[in-house]
Amino acid sequence: RPSPEEALQWRDSLEKLLQNPYGLASFRSFLRSEFSEENAEFWVACEDYKKTKSPVKMAEKAKKIYEEFIQTEAPKEVNIDHFTKAVTMKNLVEPSPSSFDMAQKRIFALMEKDSLPRFVRSEFYHELIK
Repeated sequence: RPSPEEALQWRDSLEKLLQNPYGLASFRSFLRSEFSEENAEFWVACEDYKKTKSPVKMAEKAKKIYEEFIQTEAPKEVNIDHFTKAVTMKNLVEPSPSSFDMAQKRIFALMEKDSLPRFVRSEFYHELIK
């Protein structure tokens, strides 16, 4: 469990929140309660994807991420604009560690602007900073 001081830093830094296993778990629980957990799941999947070394594994993971989060009517479709979706699809012709960067940045910005302020006002967060 993080110290209240550590948890307080998350108000101003989504990055610190997502890098902390406890913070990420709390944030995901909060998002689940709001039915928007796919954003955090997508972000985590992208982070994992970027660490993949094998081109074969990378192609497999890219396909899975695309089918789960990007394609129209995907089970956990994230809310990205058509341009970002088109760029991402083009990037997947030859998967590279940066294939999902644009989409991941959009989702990060969405969580930072939208989900983080609600999380900070939530009961989930207030329990952590007590």
